[in-house]
Amino acid sequence: MQRFIPSLLAAAMAFSSMEAMAAADLLLFNGKVFTAEPGQPLAQAVAVENGKILKVGSDAEILALADAKTQRIDLAGKVLMPGMIDTHSHPIMGALASLRANLYDEVKPLAELEQWIIEQDQAGTARLEDIVVISGASSAYWQHSRELAKRFNQGRWANQPLVLDGIDGHTGWANRAMLQRVGIDAKLIKGLDAKEASYIEHESDLTPTGFLSENGWDRVRGQLPEPSAELMLKAAREAVRVNLQVGVTAWMDAAANGGGEQSLFEMRPTEHDLGVLPLYRQLAENGELNVHVAALLLAHPQSKPQDLQVQANVMQQFHGVPNLTFPGIKIFADGVLEYPGQTAAVIDPYNNSHKQGQLLVDPQNFGKLVAAIEQQGWIAHIHAVGDRAVRESLNAFEYARSLKPTPVPHSISHLQLVNPKEFPRFKQLGVIASMQLLWATAESYTEELVKPYVSAYTYRYQYPAQSLHKAGATIAGASDWPVSSPNPWNAIAQASTRKGPLGVLNSAESIDRKSMFYAYTLNAAKALRLEDQIGSLAPGKQADLIVLDRDVFKVSDAELFDTQVVQTFFAGQAVYSAEQSKTVAQAQ
Repeated sequence: MQRFIPSLLAAAMAFSSMEAMAAADLLLFNGKVFTAEPGQPLAQAVAVENGKILKVGSDAEILALADAKTQRIDLAGKVLMPGMIDTHSHPIMGALASLRANLYDEVKPLAELEQWIIEQDQAGTARLEDIVVISGASSAYWQHSRELAKRFNQGRWANQPLVLDGIDGHTGWANRAMLQRVGIDAKLIKGLDAKEASYIEHESDLTPTGFLSENGWDRVRGQLPEPSAELMLKAAREAVRVNLQVGVTAWMDAAANGGGEQSLFEMRPTEHDLGVLPLYRQLAENGELNVHVAALLLAHPQSKPQDLQVQANVMQQFHGVPNLTFPGIKIFADGVLEYPGQTAAVIDPYNNSHKQGQLLVDPQNFGKLVAAIEQQGWIAHIHAVGDRAVRESLNAFEYARSLKPTPVPHSISHLQLVNPKEFPRFKQLGVIASMQLLWATAESYTEELVKPYVSAYTYRYQYPAQSLHKAGATIAGASDWPVSSPNPWNAIAQASTRKGPLGVLNSAESIDRKSMFYAYTLNAAKALRLEDQIGSLAPGKQADLIVLDRDVFKVSDAELFDTQVVQTFFAGQAVYSAEQSKTVAQAQ
């Protein structure tokens, strides 16, 4: 009899387990399910209970979990995946830019540009108070700064402040009326040291041309009127909407305390610099934050360990906000590579200036700062574009690892140039490569604004996704919206083709789409430190799901680029439907 009792208990427990599993709220079946769990084959169906994955399996296994109250969705053969995750974005600022006059990186002839700006101004989308501000300006304009000045410093523009906000977030152009307003003139430049003066392009007599980079650009954008609270809340809602529409259910906000039109480069934040964090809290309180936001807080590149208390205090102010987490710190190690900015820190000097760009971190002390970040239980997420900035970032991580062998998922974002000596170090140090592979294209930025100014050897390793992948690095997907589109399908396709209007950017660095599917799911979840909650379809994880309009495993790269999301679920709830979106658009 004693032998029989355990058997009864086991049977009862098994029955109880089946009863619990039978309480599925939602079943999605008859599909092609990519779980993002390594080594798992494609499944057919998913069961969801209380916002979490209950089970993944065959149609028969999952349909057996239904009861009278279960919602059933027939996928009709469509692909189902985990929600996409973006490891470097500025969504609210991207959405804000989309609500104003925006060039979206298009380069227009100057006469056409002027007419377009006039039309935008007449339409009421171009002004912040009395200043005409145009977002999304291409870096290709900056080599024509003097031509811009000739056109926009006379006539109707003689007394009308005009600002072209560079799409890269590091550069811009202002006409004379705006430069005078913020006090940028020959007298100012004469009083600056060589580094600061280099951020304000000027003639031999110190007259500014209007092109500004980094701290020079901050002198202008820091003086722009702030958008209204109503417009900022609208932008926050738009950021959520746009991401859900393209299937992104989580992102890393890479400068959450530095939002608005204020300085980011070499910013020294205070406890009062809250950026867009209050907007996330407001959305959460309204029940509208239907995404995961991993907010990174900016720290000055040469911060001392004790300075990190500022970030700790800001995090504490937003502790407990639903769907908002604070994985760590964002630091700028350098700037941008494109001419004429050339503030990215490079190993071999630029061919034209014979300078190595601007390394913002102090190599002697950066490792100590990273170690202090680890001691807080945080990650360091580094903006590093040039190969020298990448090397020094890895050196800092190596120093921290020598003090604390337990890996923390630090990450480096952008990685436009990486020296081959660094490829194996990513795996060795457990550093995630956060890459914007929509940028891996032969176009003006890479062929005209970079190639002539760096060595042929350096140029070969621009956005070296395949080299890093082969070396065992964890590749994570990212957009850097508004620098480029938040659409992950565009980036996944581009990572494979690397084709652009001027040819192919080193086809040897192409990376396959399945690797990129992991880059935007499980790998990205690791970068956000949320891999135990999201990133794959495994029992117990949150049911963030997307249904696609095509078989992304079989279509061509061109068709993959245009992938559309049919439906997006967050915690098991439908938060986007293409059909409903179309109906709303038609009604409007």
